[in-house]
Amino acid sequence: MPRLTSFLIKSQSGRETIDFADANALKMLNAALLKYYYKVDSWDIPEGYLCPPVPGRADYIHALADFLGKDTEIDLTKKVIALDIGTGANLIYPIIGSQAYGWHFVGTDIDPTAIKSAALIQSYNPKLKKHVKVRHQANSDNIFNGVVKSQEFFTFSMCNPPFHASQQAAMAGSIQKNVNLNRHRQNRGTAPAANTHGRAPTQALNTLNFAGQANELWCRGGEVGFIKKMIRESVEYKSQIRWFTSLVSKKESLRPIELALKQFNVAEFTRVNMQQGNKMSRFIAWRF
Repeated sequence: MPRLTSFLIKSQSGRETIDFADANALKMLNAALLKYYYKVDSWDIPEGYLCPPVPGRADYIHALADFLGKDTEIDLTKKVIALDIGTGANLIYPIIGSQAYGWHFVGTDIDPTAIKSAALIQSYNPKLKKHVKVRHQANSDNIFNGVVKSQEFFTFSMCNPPFHASQQAAMAGSIQKNVNLNRHRQNRGTAPAANTHGRAPTQALNTLNFAGQANELWCRGGEVGFIKKMIRESVEYKSQIRWFTSLVSKKESLRPIELALKQFNVAEFTRVNMQQGNKMSRFIAWRF
């Protein structure tokens, strides 16, 4: 992919890589991965919006496919319809799920700019048009209400909730990620990127490539508060959504979330662990 080629650099070992501290390089890497693996010819996001790592997002989709396959009441050979809460400007889950499994998606978001971006991605890629729709959630206090239509049924819902509880915590997390990334880059002997736009490498790192809008990174109560709200609202939509699911970033968040699930008398809930390299993640699923 020509656009990615211009971002390639060489480590001291001579291997080609990219500067993972460069937001533009990450975006071009994503575009290349989505084109190669998911046949998405046109993908872009507005500046300052979250640029998700494709392999990590694919983990959630593949783990969901395995999970749904164990439900004897779901026929995966028939139409599977998913609701993606907080689809973002990147539309990443509907892209992967529709192209890897043929699932149909409705992606929702409270941010009008994110919805406009997601709609452009959908409209520019013929392979997505028949499988993906996007809807604006006009009320930021709601999750399902206002986007799930009457008589509509979804096989499952999915969500990657904002896990920070404040803007300060989100900024601290981004700074720490960049510190860790810079340390890793120095340890492996990666050469500084050539396209730092005239800045020294350390100055470029301070730009914080881990972008994201406020609603993408934090909310009141963090991921526990968000998922608790989702659980409360899910009671009203128990006949329209077979499985409710959400990623849980922090292990310590599991106990209060599971207590909330018991409080609302769900018929069944489970935790699915995922691992990619040294990184452990998980999602929870519940139904009524």
